[in-house]
Amino acid sequence: MRGVTVCAACKRLLKTNISIARRHCRLLSTTSNAKKDPIDLTEFPPEQVRNFGIIAHVDHGKSTLADRLLEVTGAISASDKNKQVLDSLQVERERGITVKAQTASIIYRHNNEDYLLNLIDTPGHVDFSYEVSRSLSACQGVLLIVDASQGIQAQTLANFYLTMEHELEVIPVINKIDLKTANVEKVSQEMHKVMGINPDDIIPVSAKKGTNVTSVLQAVVERLPSPNHIDKASYDSSGLLKALLFDSTFEKYRGVIANVLVMEGQLRKGDHITSAWLESKDNKAKKSYEVKDVGVLRPESENTGVLYAGQVGYIVCGMRSTSEAQIGDTLYHPKHPVEPVPGFVKPKPVVFGCMFPIDQTDYRELEAALNRLSLNDRSVLIETARSQALGAGFRIGFLGLLHMDVFRQRLEQEFNASTVMTCPTVPYKAMLKPSKKKSIKEPTEIIVKTPSELPDKVDVLYYSQPMIIATIITPLQFDADVVNLCLERGGTTISNTNISDTRVLLQFRMPMSEVIIDFYDRLKSLTSGYASFDYEEDKYEVVNLVRVDFRLNGDVVSELSNGEWSDS
Repeated sequence: MRGVTVCAACKRLLKTNISIARRHCRLLSTTSNAKKDPIDLTEFPPEQVRNFGIIAHVDHGKSTLADRLLEVTGAISASDKNKQVLDSLQVERERGITVKAQTASIIYRHNNEDYLLNLIDTPGHVDFSYEVSRSLSACQGVLLIVDASQGIQAQTLANFYLTMEHELEVIPVINKIDLKTANVEKVSQEMHKVMGINPDDIIPVSAKKGTNVTSVLQAVVERLPSPNHIDKASYDSSGLLKALLFDSTFEKYRGVIANVLVMEGQLRKGDHITSAWLESKDNKAKKSYEVKDVGVLRPESENTGVLYAGQVGYIVCGMRSTSEAQIGDTLYHPKHPVEPVPGFVKPKPVVFGCMFPIDQTDYRELEAALNRLSLNDRSVLIETARSQALGAGFRIGFLGLLHMDVFRQRLEQEFNASTVMTCPTVPYKAMLKPSKKKSIKEPTEIIVKTPSELPDKVDVLYYSQPMIIATIITPLQFDADVVNLCLERGGTTISNTNISDTRVLLQFRMPMSEVIIDFYDRLKSLTSGYASFDYEEDKYEVVNLVRVDFRLNGDVVSELSNGEWSDS
């Protein structure tokens, strides 16, 4: 077994059954993995730590740049097998997109000093913006990547505004400068005009070829603040433990693996910890967990036994459910409570669908699979549901259609779950009339998540539908076609701005129901694939709404029902 790396759990198997160890660990030869010395975290006080994220529009080279950063710092070797290292999910590699934020700790030597750089690669699609928002809470700065041939896209703006909300430092990077269609000067001017970025601060790189990648690492050290330079928190390893739980994954044998940022004190193996959420739910129980494993990701997990203030890493402490591993929670020692970190705002689902097992005998297995997958994807809302035609199932809220499709695909690939999914719907609101018969004394507003829940019109004062602010960036020659499409879908114009001589930025206020099905496909078709689309939730708007039912052998099939609106 010379020249082979194995996980700690299978070292004992090497003496008895090498083939089992190979299959279990997916062993990689040292020709595809760079050899790394054990890391000593005591060498990295907060002043020599940089926590940063990488954000970009889909397919602007974010994951490729992450690969080059890992290679330059020796975390991985320059091998064809080491591509899209942080996109570890099967669905990510098949679709070529990032759907789950991933962390990697790397060591970079600058001016004869070693720095610990904690890199977080985030998704680029709007449906996974909650992953980005949570990850940025553990960062002090970001790399903003823009394609040198495509320029600013709608999701580039959305992610940039997200960094402004978190008050993070931004290092702008123009990628893919090796392409024949690259126009660095034009894209630089776009970034200056739209985002107010100084062109002199932009770093041109080719992540594919590795051109100028070391300049990015130098900028991370020189231009991004250390945790101790942020006024909001004081990172001190000698204080009481305070750690932010900002992400989690689930493994069958280890349970919940929590990603944490240590803000104060030290988090050691063997420590007993609790959380602000657990304490608030039951002060008498004072439930606590023993930390069984603690370390960093390089990008494979490496046990360090301790994390100090300002450092990002993982812990395993026996948590088993989503109710225990609350995202945004504050961890501390049970006998030494601290002031909790402000938690994250729970995302509001914008698309709902009902999921049923193909065979009702598989209901419990599907329930267990949903609970485990929700530990890896904390933005879904899961409720029980029942159908006359399909039996017992679940109503699930998603952040968009792609999110819904990826979640279903992960269920099939990671848990071998075969399911039936109903047509997606958006949540409407209904203001019910006062009724003595139904004991409603005052007008009451309810949320309607499925067409079957829509109350009769005689009982309703009015209905209202969710609206969005749509941002579209398109080549100028398709401007009129895009405007007509948005107007056809009930949109009203907010702004129409030229961001360059060839591209225009459009904003419309539109009904969410008109966007979730085929709007994006129509947009891409009209613009020959060149338009980009992003949206944010807006207020509800009063609308005339009716339910359309379908009957089968005279019986209404609720799963086929849908809501339709009109201005008449």
